[in-house]
Amino acid sequence: MLKKHRKVLLVGDGAVGSSFAFSLLQNCGIDELVIVDIAKDHAVGDALDLEDLTPMMMPAQIKTGDYADASDADIVVITAGVPRKPGETRLDLVNKNTKILESIVTPVVNSGFSGCFVVSANPVDILTSLTQHISGFPKNRVIGTGTSLDSARLQVALGKALDVSTSDIDAYVLGEHGDSSFAAYNEATVSGRPLLSLSNATDEILSEIEEDVKKKGGQIIGKKGATFYGVAVSLMKICRAILLDENLVMPVSAPLDGQYGLKDIYLGTPAVINASGIRQVIEVSLSDEEAAKMQSSARKMNEILLAAE
Repeated sequence: MLKKHRKVLLVGDGAVGSSFAFSLLQNCGIDELVIVDIAKDHAVGDALDLEDLTPMMMPAQIKTGDYADASDADIVVITAGVPRKPGETRLDLVNKNTKILESIVTPVVNSGFSGCFVVSANPVDILTSLTQHISGFPKNRVIGTGTSLDSARLQVALGKALDVSTSDIDAYVLGEHGDSSFAAYNEATVSGRPLLSLSNATDEILSEIEEDVKKKGGQIIGKKGATFYGVAVSLMKICRAILLDENLVMPVSAPLDGQYGLKDIYLGTPAVINASGIRQVIEVSLSDEEAAKMQSSARKMNEILLAAE
């Protein structure tokens, strides 16, 4: 049986895109990576730099190209967009990045592409929804990074506060990747025990952690101008799950179809990811307060989505 040719097309070779490419080549056993960016010289330089990994990691062809190269790709990853500036919210970027998105998705679809779109440009939940609408693709084949990064930040903060390894923590941030997100503490566990049963996990500490998680992205942007390592690895894990048919559970921008009482919207929630894209959306058991926060996040996303369309 012939091995399937694994091909990824990356649109956007900024800090997130190049960090993702670096992680992808080390972890996913791909055969071909095509980089598309308006800064063509930079993309060529990155391709030349990245190909030096291949003798030490896994052999792969790395080159620059255009949207027509998506015709036989398994995945198109979209990181292109205007990044957040200090003081800006992710939602401030909607109008700028919607125009960029249209200029990418339409020619990719016209190439004959039939794989999965994976989106990480912000605001990611809105742009993931718009990618699905513009492309007309089945919802399971359009995925956003969603609250995967927020959830990692939550696990880091809980690990520090409770003095445990992040590998012992099972906790998610749900909702929008942004200001209306929330920590789903109701079902969170630490070393298999309910988080809320721990004596050192007081309401005050948990509330402070939730706020710190929301502020962390802005803090990093203020210090170094951008965040990219965490989201790059989130992107890599989503792509690896698709390429290797892993049935990986992770929180992403997933299409809700009745979960949490919501429909026709992408929001951060755990989902099972495999070669088909999103195989299943998982509904986390929420407290009444958390359920209200999920509804509020959805209302906010729908208002912006209606304005953007």
